[in-house]
Order: sequence, then structure tokens, then C-alpha cells
Amino acid sequence: MTVNRGLSTIHTRQWAAWAFLTPVTLYLVLFYAYPLYRNLDLSLRDYTVRSFVQGDAPFTGLHNYRTVFDDPAFAPALLHTVVFTAVCLVFQYVIGLALAVFFHQHFRLSATLRALFLVPWLLPLIVSASTWSWLLNSDSGLVNALLSAVGIGPVNWLTSPSWSLASVIIANIWIGIPFNLVVLHSGLQSIPAGLYEAAALDGAGAWRRFWSITFPLLRPVSAITLLLGLVYTLKVFDIIWIMTKGGPAGASTTFATWSYQLGFGNLLPAFGPGAAVGNLLVVAALVFGLVYVRVQRKQALS
Repeated sequence: MTVNRGLSTIHTRQWAAWAFLTPVTLYLVLFYAYPLYRNLDLSLRDYTVRSFVQGDAPFTGLHNYRTVFDDPAFAPALLHTVVFTAVCLVFQYVIGLALAVFFHQHFRLSATLRALFLVPWLLPLIVSASTWSWLLNSDSGLVNALLSAVGIGPVNWLTSPSWSLASVIIANIWIGIPFNLVVLHSGLQSIPAGLYEAAALDGAGAWRRFWSITFPLLRPVSAITLLLGLVYTLKVFDIIWIMTKGGPAGASTTFATWSYQLGFGNLLPAFGPGAAVGNLLVVAALVFGLVYVRVQRKQALS
């Protein structure tokens, strides 16, 4: 009797566990697994508007990927994606780390000022992008007005091929700094204060304490910060599309905006090539994620 009751309790707990897992599983399947499958299917078939509705698109294998690689826009879009991602990551991390160390001093009003730095992160992206579009406007923008005040001529930030990519990079850096600040500041909280006190007694200056204590102990937090920043920056679309639409003449086109242009930006949408470009972004994010996991495992074993 006791054995049966014990088995009944085990089965009850198992069913309860599955009941708790079911909503999460359904969410992952509906909003992650199925969209990824559909995007892969789109990239392997010759979809038109009619076949997209009727579902009878012929299978073409890797033809869409070959079309993307042979497209003259591929190399510039790849270069812009790499430059946009790398520059944003470096400046967001460096500025975020500097602010995190600054606010770690716990001076008066530090909490209030730190909260104000979160505003760019909390604003909707459409608001942030529209604000930067106004600031960088060639005719009535505040930035050009300030440049004119110091004797510098106006710059066509959003309409010049030489400046459009730099403009969207500046805007995205501004948006991403608060995230780096919050995560890195939380990492600083976990470093024992005794280490700094011991280093100060040994005569170590501020720079020496930073490079010998702060930076090495922040490596795990820095790694996850850079990884999440990389995944986010790779797929940035809103900022670029609202500010420049990838132009002029493709000067600020990245894989994210190019994928949208191929799939939805033309009268005759190229669903297959657009999905193929999107899958390239997914693969890139996956590769960097696997690299991060491998590095973390090596660090744990060592």
C-alpha cells in the first residue's frame, strides 16, 4: 500500500512538472522554432506572392543563397554589417565600462544620475531614431547648428554616403550604452572591496587597481555583455531604417535592412533571398554563441 502511494506521488509530481513545462514549450515552439523553420523553408524555395499564399512554391535548394552571394550588394552590406557591429560594440562597452566604474564610487546623487543614463534604453526605438534624425538633420538639426556656431560648415549626416553609416552608428551607440552600464555596474558590485583595500595598502594606484583587479574579475560579465550586445547589434533594423532606410545608395545598408528590402521593400518581393540573408544573420549569431559557450567551458575547467 505504501509502495503504491509512493508511486502515485511520483507520477503526480511528474505530471505537475510537465504541466509547468508545457506553456514554456509551446511558447518556444510557436515563437522560436516555427518561425525559424518557416524562414529556412522560405530560403530553400522559389516563393512569389501567389505561391506564398497558396503554398506551392517549388524547391530550389541553395539557389537563393547563390543569388545573394552573387548580388553586387552583398559585399557592401557585409562590410557595413561588420563595421556597424564592431564599432558599436567597442564604443558601447568602453563608454559603459567607464561609466560603471565612475558610478561605482557611490558619490552623492550617483544613483539619480545613473537612473538618468537609462533613459535612452527605456525609450521606444522609434522615438530614439526620430530624435536622432532631427538632431542630425542637414538644414534644421541641432548638431549642424552647433557646428556653425564654432565656424564649421554643415554636414549632410543622413543624406551623404560618407556620413550616413557613421550617423546610425552614433545613434546606436547612444542607445546601447545604458545596457552596458547596468550589466557592468552589477558585475562591479560582486568584486570584494577588500581586494581594492589590500592593493591600495600595497601602493597600487587607480590605473593599477583597474588593470589588475577590476578588468580581470569582470571578464565573465564582460563576455556575456559583449555576446548579448553582438546578437542585438547584428539584428538592428529600426534605427537604420527610420534614419536612412539603408541609403543613400546603400551606404548604410546592413544585412538586417537588406533582408527587409528584398522581402518587403519592392513591388516584386524576393522572399527567398530575403530569408536567406536573414538566415545568414542567425548563423552568425549562433556561431558567436557557440564560441562563447566553448570559452566559458574552458575557463571553468581551468
